[in-house]
Parts: sequence; structure tokens; C-alpha cells
Amino acid sequence: MYYHKMIESIAFYPALIAVGFLVLSWGMLIFDFSDYGKEIKSNLSWLSLKDASTARTIISTVAGAIISLTVFSFSMVMIVLNQAASQMSNRVLNSMIENRFQQVILGIYIGTIVYALFLLSTIRDISSGIYVPAFSIYLLLLLTVIDIFLFIYFLDYVTQTVKYETVIDRVRKQTFKTMEADFKEIKQEENPWQNRNSVQILAQKSDYFQGFNHKKLLELADQHQFKISFLFPQGQFILKGTPCMKVYSDEVIDSEITKEIADCADFFTGQPIDRNAEYGFRQLAEIALKALSPGINDPGTAVLSMHALFALFEFKMYNQLPQFIFTAEGDQVIQIPSADFATLFEQCLQPIWNYGKDDDYIQTTFLNMLEQLKIQDHQNKYVNLLDSWTIKVQNRRDQISN
Repeated sequence: MYYHKMIESIAFYPALIAVGFLVLSWGMLIFDFSDYGKEIKSNLSWLSLKDASTARTIISTVAGAIISLTVFSFSMVMIVLNQAASQMSNRVLNSMIENRFQQVILGIYIGTIVYALFLLSTIRDISSGIYVPAFSIYLLLLLTVIDIFLFIYFLDYVTQTVKYETVIDRVRKQTFKTMEADFKEIKQEENPWQNRNSVQILAQKSDYFQGFNHKKLLELADQHQFKISFLFPQGQFILKGTPCMKVYSDEVIDSEITKEIADCADFFTGQPIDRNAEYGFRQLAEIALKALSPGINDPGTAVLSMHALFALFEFKMYNQLPQFIFTAEGDQVIQIPSADFATLFEQCLQPIWNYGKDDDYIQTTFLNMLEQLKIQDHQNKYVNLLDSWTIKVQNRRDQISN
């Protein structure tokens, strides 16, 4: 959990890049003050800065300018994030904050400042210009020009980032990527150990169940010869002291082993789509609900979210998280429930229908998407569900027209 928080922090990449610039400044100074560097500056007068005060002025000016550029750029990012939270959903902020491009730009700005400040501390008042780090200063000027062009591109990038279609498309792609990585074709499998003796394990704290340490739990299961059934799907909020797991074993499970098993479960707040694809469905549903609220009243954005949702449901129809986790030898060891297609379909679309059922645009979208899902349901597995929704939408449309 702490590892994921660290690498997903907005400060992680900027910190790495800033350290890289610090190493770069140190390397450039070594080159500047090396015999080879001094010889080059002695032979090429245009490469040397004779006056130490001029060098300090250049570096100080650049450092101040980049600091101002950084403050302005990320003040604009904060405004964009606030707009996204107020008009779409604050759940989408994580995907925007974790945007690698923004973090790299911030890192380059901070790295340039670190480079300049470190360089400033090395300027010495010596009459010979070969002792002024001219190569390092010229590189700083080049970095400044690059920062300016990055700023121009960054302005355009941020304005594109806050567009509804961009946010919705990003959530859809992240969700689909997670489903492709984690989901398998749906198989009906029986629990072979459900009639064995079991011990309940209680939640250690009140928070969202986000998954578990697969490797550690499989090792414990192999070592102590037990089976585990989780009682809640990922993303469920569980109160402290609520039974969240059952451990099936023919042997006595002592308190020490119970504690090790309980520690394998991850409980923390947040909706990381890369950990749980269902969060992506819910975020798209929230965007649609916010768009249909009286304060915003933007059915067009709601329709974009619905299109993304139905595209994900098309994949979800015959794919879901595996119900069982197997050992390398093929033995069933861990059972974990997940929301099936019908449950998730109702949870996401029913609130949208409740908000937008009187809007002709929403009704038309529902009918069109339901008809397309019926075509994708080649096994007629969900024909009753989709037909009931079609009848419900059509009946509401008829009531309004009459």
C-alpha cells in the first residue's frame, strides 16, 4: 500500500528528476573546472565568462524566472482540477493528478531551479575567466529555452485535459486496460471446500477493501494447508470487526497465523482504477449523474459517459475477475467474489435513468445502446435483463409523448 502511495504521489517523478538535475550540475562543474574544460575555455574566448558577477546575475535571473513559471503553471493546474471536481466528479482527480506528463514538466522546472541554485553557490571571484563555470551556465540557458517551449505546450495540454470528452475517454481506457489485464472469460466453478470447518477473520479497521497480497497469502495457504474465501468483493467498505474472510482448514488456526492472514488484506481509501476496474464504471456513472444534475444540466456530457459505460459493459458481458485463484500446481486456494454483469449494470445505469428518464436525448441513447448490447449478447445470456430495460425506457417515452 505504501509503495503504491509513494510511486503514485505527484512528488515522486519531480523528486527523481530534480535529483537527476543535481547530479547533472555536479558533473558539469567537474567538467568546467577540469584541465580539459579550462583548456577549451582558454582557447575559445567566446565560451568563457570573465566576470563572476555577470555569471551570478544570469543564474539569479534564470532561477527567479523559472520559479515564477512554475508557480503560474501549477496554479493553472489547480484551477483546472477544481473545475473538473465541481463539474464532473472529484473521483476523476486522481487520474489527473497522477498524469505523468504534468509530473515530468514539474520535475523539469524544479530540476532547472535546483541546477541554477547549485551552480550559483560555486561562482568564485577570481580574475581568470576559466574559473567561472561557463559551460554549466550556457547549458542553464539552453534549459531555460527548453522550459519556455515546454510551458507553451503545457498551456495547450492543460486546456485539452479538462475537456469532458478527454476525461471520459481517459477513464474508459484506464478501465478497459485493467479489465484486459485482470479479467478472464466467465466460468461456472463450484467451491470444493465450502463444507469444511472454517474460522472467520475480522476486518482490522473500517475502510475500503482494496484487495490482498496474492504472493504472501498463497505462501501461507501452501505452508499451513488451508483455503480462504473472501466474503466481500473489492471496493466494498467494511466496518472494523466485521467478518471479511473465512479460513477453511482441518487443523487449528492459531492467533498468530490469523494475524498474518488478516495483514495480507489491503484496506485504504481511494478508487484506484488500476487495482479495481469497477471503480472506472462508477466514476463514469458519477460523471453522468453530475452532468444531469439541475445545477449543470448537461445531457450531452451524460451521453458521452453512457457511451463509455456501454462500451465497457460490452466487454464485461462475458468477462469478469476470476472467482478462484490457483496455485502453480493448479489447486484452488482462494475464492473472492466480484460483481456480475447484471448487478453492475443496474448499479451504474439505474441512477442515471432516475435522473434523466424525462430527457429525450437520454431515452434515445438508452434505446440505441440497449439494442447494440443485445446484438453483442450472442449467447442470449442477458436477454431478459436487456429486454426489461428496453420495455422500461420505451414505456416512459410513450407516457411523455401521450
